[in-house]
Amino acid sequence: MERLHKKTCVITGAARGIGRAIARRFHDEGAIVILTDIDEAAGAAAAAEIGCRFETLDVREEADWRRLAERVPTADVVVNNAGVTGFEQGAAAHDPEQASLADWREVHRVNLDGTFLGCRYAIKAMKAQGAGSIINISSRSGLVGIPLAAAYASSKAAIRNHSKTVALYCAQKGWKIRCNSIHPAAILTQIWEPMLGTGPDREAKMQALVADTPLKRFGMPEEVAAIAVTLASDEATYVTGTEIHIDGGLLAGSAASPG
Repeated sequence: MERLHKKTCVITGAARGIGRAIARRFHDEGAIVILTDIDEAAGAAAAAEIGCRFETLDVREEADWRRLAERVPTADVVVNNAGVTGFEQGAAAHDPEQASLADWREVHRVNLDGTFLGCRYAIKAMKAQGAGSIINISSRSGLVGIPLAAAYASSKAAIRNHSKTVALYCAQKGWKIRCNSIHPAAILTQIWEPMLGTGPDREAKMQALVADTPLKRFGMPEEVAAIAVTLASDEATYVTGTEIHIDGGLLAGSAASPG
């Protein structure tokens, strides 16, 4: 039985990584997937491979969201996944002392403003039927301090809080529109490639990066997608305002077993 049969699902930042894995899994579960991304070429290629529809979307721009609302006026599920770390163009200062205001604002503009606009679009797209599921991709970094990625951590913490606000607002209005956040830790996507490289020490680098993780490995995008399917489905109609951690046990403590 397809768990998302004929549900219209909009996913942002889905040309690659976690967003792409969610789009693929939703499609496999029978959803009508609208894959969106700012990268038109990569987004169109991903949609063609999966077999779904592509729409160009810069989550920072209200005009883009208005255009999406005209082209996709109703939705059952919206996944606000698009995000940046601030390091996409190479090394940059993102600590609390050296980070520039421009860099701080740009990370928040994508991660937080994009999620705010996505939630606002979702509410309007779901009000007609009075039901739906909003899934915001936050991060483990939204729960702990990250000294060298202050803007990223701040934006992801704000997504966590805004998800709860949206959940309470919709419940207060009497709508069956749910909003939840997913908090991945180290998920093996392209974002890690500059640090891992392709040399003979790649495996050693990977092990070093997850040394503090009780399960001692990276998570996979498909594991995040599995949680997203549950939150999107009618199996989770009593789940709203909550957060789900996919972190290999990191938040459980510093060790998996007594030393």
